[in-house]
Amino acid sequence: MGKHKCGWCVGDTLYEAYHDQEWGVPVYDDATLFEFLILETFQAGLSWITILRKRENFRAAFDDFDYKKIATYNQDKIDALLLDAGIIRNKLKIHATITNAQAFMSIQNEFGSFSKYIWDFVDGKPIKNSLTHYKNAPATTPLSDALSKDLKKRGFKFVGSTVIYAHMQATGMVNDHEVGCFRYDEV
Repeated sequence: MGKHKCGWCVGDTLYEAYHDQEWGVPVYDDATLFEFLILETFQAGLSWITILRKRENFRAAFDDFDYKKIATYNQDKIDALLLDAGIIRNKLKIHATITNAQAFMSIQNEFGSFSKYIWDFVDGKPIKNSLTHYKNAPATTPLSDALSKDLKKRGFKFVGSTVIYAHMQATGMVNDHEVGCFRYDEV
């Protein structure tokens, strides 16, 4: 018998690996925070497993999530992305990725790093929740509402409160592992 895991990931090896190695681990690196932000924006309206299955395609299509390159994408690059069957070919989300890369760098210029900016919302340390079942996790919180609102004010697109709360979970700003999950105390 294996270790107990959060119920949402059980039964799919890709989901389980993501859960076991990445989900909920505090991320302070700007490049990784940007990658998760972009993946979460593309996930809006879709399942996370869909995005995970296309993650390597997204990395290739978006220059390994190099926000400095993405911020300069021109119409030729946008057209190529719209033809790339390996990613989610949503015109609005592709344009939002470019806008978000530019806004991301503006935050870096203002705060020194995106990490400093975003982690200040939780005073630099993860919020540890006590969920007995993953279905009890909220979709949004007043904190994700506030962060979403601030990001939108700064020009970000596709960063509603639900997307931002998922980003907070993925990057370890909140620990929403089930209390019985082996990762709960590890992250």
